[in-house]
Amino acid sequence: MSTEIEWFSTWFDSPYYHLLYRDRDQQEARDFIDALLVHLHPKPGTRLLDLACGKGRHAIYLSEKGYDVTGVDLSPESIVYARQFAQPQLHFEVHDMRDPLPWGPFDFIFNLFTSFGYFAEETENVVALRSAAAALRPGGKMVIDFMNTERAVFELVGREEKTVDGITFHLRRHLDNGFIVKEIRFTDPEGRAQFFEERVRALRRVQFEEYFLMAGLRLAEVLGDYHLTPYDGHRSPRMIFVLKK
Repeated sequence: MSTEIEWFSTWFDSPYYHLLYRDRDQQEARDFIDALLVHLHPKPGTRLLDLACGKGRHAIYLSEKGYDVTGVDLSPESIVYARQFAQPQLHFEVHDMRDPLPWGPFDFIFNLFTSFGYFAEETENVVALRSAAAALRPGGKMVIDFMNTERAVFELVGREEKTVDGITFHLRRHLDNGFIVKEIRFTDPEGRAQFFEERVRALRRVQFEEYFLMAGLRLAEVLGDYHLTPYDGHRSPRMIFVLKK
């Protein structure tokens, strides 16, 4: 594992990350989870893991549905926020997905909204999947929701500006050595220039399938959007993998 500071360990803890993405569609997220639950039909009381849970919006909603939910995330700030909603069937922990998960076993593991492929070394993706697989019960299922990289690369918007609460974010996207990179520049309220970067590996379906094989996970199906229609490599906005141990 690299000893350099990893971009996600600082950016996801920044208040500006949450400001930039404040307007994410909460209803779309809930509708997606509702569709997943109908599709997967977990029994009441099922143990679920929200892997890379952020501030816990999906974990909280899953808990409201009657499941025993654990949410884990690398960001201490996000977990501090999420823990205000904790109760006996809803727990939050600071955790690096590359490390073994001590809170299992789980019946289902959800990794939603492109929360994968951040690591500098490709082998770390397999390490993360193996850690998740080890925390699944035999016969358990894992859902990985990732962008459809083929379409995302084709439609990449090079430059964009977005103003939120008086702060103008200057965004630049480009490809760099197998990663889709988003550079984020802005001036904070104290007049200081700020720079952050997001780097997500431009993973195609075939690469994921190799990872799954190495992690001992069987690919059950690939869905293409939040309505769970079948995946189409050219047109689908998402790649949603349903995996079985």
